[in-house]
Amino acid sequence: MIAHLSLGVADLERARRFYDAVLPTLGYARVYDVDGGCGYGAKPDEPVFWINLPLDESRAVSASNGTHIAFAASSRKAVDEFHATALRHGAKDNGKPGLRDYTPTYYAAFVFDPDGHAIEAVCFEPE
Repeated sequence: MIAHLSLGVADLERARRFYDAVLPTLGYARVYDVDGGCGYGAKPDEPVFWINLPLDESRAVSASNGTHIAFAASSRKAVDEFHATALRHGAKDNGKPGLRDYTPTYYAAFVFDPDGHAIEAVCFEPE
């Protein structure tokens, strides 16, 4: 359904350091660099998640109230690693790893990235 999505960031280098550290816990890596941004994905040359400086340089980046991105995790251990790594790299906790009421096997962790974007890692596999 979605080919890719992008988040604006205030400090590209800070955001790269954060996502370069956090996304490998879920099997994703930086696979593409462009002037003013970079893309991450599970396959080389197939970026599906982008971070970039604002298109209009006069506008500040702000995280939207109610918007969040959930990254698929292959295991509950990966969700745990995502959360711990994110916190070590400047994220703020928004929900420790654990089962949620959404479905019987919905295991997730939530953080706010250094720009305040709400991000999540979720695994649907049973324990």
